[in-house]
Amino acid sequence: MNAEKRYQIFARLREANPSPTTELVYTTPFELLIAVMLSAQATDKSVNKATAGLFAQANTPQAILALGETQLKEQIRTIGLFNTKARNILKTCTMLLAEHAGAVPHERASLEALPGVGRKTANVVLNTAFGQPTIAVDTHIFRVANRTGIARGATPLALEQQLLRHVPKPFLKDAHHWLILHGRYVCIARKPHCAQCRISDLCEYPEKTP
Repeated sequence: MNAEKRYQIFARLREANPSPTTELVYTTPFELLIAVMLSAQATDKSVNKATAGLFAQANTPQAILALGETQLKEQIRTIGLFNTKARNILKTCTMLLAEHAGAVPHERASLEALPGVGRKTANVVLNTAFGQPTIAVDTHIFRVANRTGIARGATPLALEQQLLRHVPKPFLKDAHHWLILHGRYVCIARKPHCAQCRISDLCEYPEKTP
């Protein structure tokens, strides 16, 4: 795919949604960090349901540690892998207090050092909470980028690097959200809604659906 086509794709996505953001509900960088940690192998809707109750009771590292493991698990038990996630959240809260005065760091290395925080989670926090031009490659972005031809990569990291190289700079900060939302609602896995897609004529997918 050439640079002009990529520019037109993101220009259309921006026109349809000028200020895209995550569908996770949060009010602080810490709440976002916890929500993203919970979102692995879970839907944003299920996470928002769990965090509504959790954040009403505890939305700081100190408050979650005071809540304790048993009560934390009770709040998030509807989320997949909640036992492991609860332990990682408690360890992360301890580390945030010990090493960052309770604040969420805005450097990749510090974020990835937190228990349960990998590259994808760090990218989401850096982009959404701190406005950094990162791209967190989830299943939606992996599918959309490879399918459309915007960028190609055999692994999430390889694709991330290609996207950072090829997405036009004016769109880089918001590209992450546009691609996720496009994959979630239009360019879905089994039968993409090509007839309703605003970038269908620019997309290089050879098996478009009617």
